[in-house]
Amino acid sequence: MHSAGALKGWNMATTETQLMLSVGLIEKDVNGDTLWVWCFPSVDPDVRPVLLSKCCLTQDGRDLHTFVFGQFRRAWYYITTVEVQEPTALKKVTHFSIVVTAKDFNPEKYSALSRILCRMYINDGSPVKMMEAYLTVLTKGICQSDENGSFLIKDYDVRRAYLAGSIKDVVSQFGLETIILYTALMLKKRIVVHHPRIEALLEFTRVLPALTWHRKDWSILHPYVHLTDPELEDLKKCPGYVAGFVDPEVSNRSDLFDVYVNLTDSVITVSQNAKDAMTMGKLHKEVGLLIVQSAEDSERSDSQVIKDISVKTKEILANLVALADECEDSKLTLEGLKQHHFPPATENFLFHLAAAEQLLRI
Repeated sequence: MHSAGALKGWNMATTETQLMLSVGLIEKDVNGDTLWVWCFPSVDPDVRPVLLSKCCLTQDGRDLHTFVFGQFRRAWYYITTVEVQEPTALKKVTHFSIVVTAKDFNPEKYSALSRILCRMYINDGSPVKMMEAYLTVLTKGICQSDENGSFLIKDYDVRRAYLAGSIKDVVSQFGLETIILYTALMLKKRIVVHHPRIEALLEFTRVLPALTWHRKDWSILHPYVHLTDPELEDLKKCPGYVAGFVDPEVSNRSDLFDVYVNLTDSVITVSQNAKDAMTMGKLHKEVGLLIVQSAEDSERSDSQVIKDISVKTKEILANLVALADECEDSKLTLEGLKQHHFPPATENFLFHLAAAEQLLRI
């Protein structure tokens, strides 16, 4: 009996831990030079400049961003930066960043692990201990040490990562207009969010995929994008996304968005080319009111609000599937939809939603 349980535990550790791809180290020295100094096992030479550009040590600003994360080429990166306080084993280094890349979205998990790796490097001055810790996590899902703290992969369930943001904060900022975000996500549209502070972007954008909880798809999230060719090419491969930018210039890039969120001024704009698909009607108002009522209820937690929205979404999808089932090979056509005489905005939404959910006969 025991061995089966142990084996199951071991399997879980392997599947969970094989999600990590690499660990790297960026240092800023006393001369102000910032260099990529070490990584294990390896980081693609094309990816390295992107990771360097995300590290606050390579940016002109004096701002220290202790933790940032994002996605590039279907891999997540998590960058933790610390200032070196004298005296330590690190002689000529003023700051350094630990860069972990992984296949999964889980900021809290990798932030906790990175903090331990940082302490190891400060105490030891060599990446060897970090490599050993990385390998232990990779094989056993655990990393324990007296002086640097301990880390257990099983403490970081992916659902917790999905629910870590606050949907209530989003609704208290945008009210009924949250329905625009919901609609854009349901229809797999391109949402661009701008805010000059990276922390505000990360906090806001990570919540949005929860509005379409039935998909549990955080791969649409690109919370920290620069206006560079490699990153924009990567972004454009995604049919729909939530992309965060600190550069205000993004507001002029209408080729990148269907919906533009100016987070500083709390303004949401639907672009000209998306207005048709995003026309609001009675159904939208109904869902919008449900979102606001649920979010404004002080008794309800963030996860309960997400559940309320999800229940409504499932009801809409069940109706859509039922409509599709009336048609041959369970694929909806516009003609089939028109027979039901829905209000125009509802019909329009259901048609575009059927396309997004692969329920449309092409």
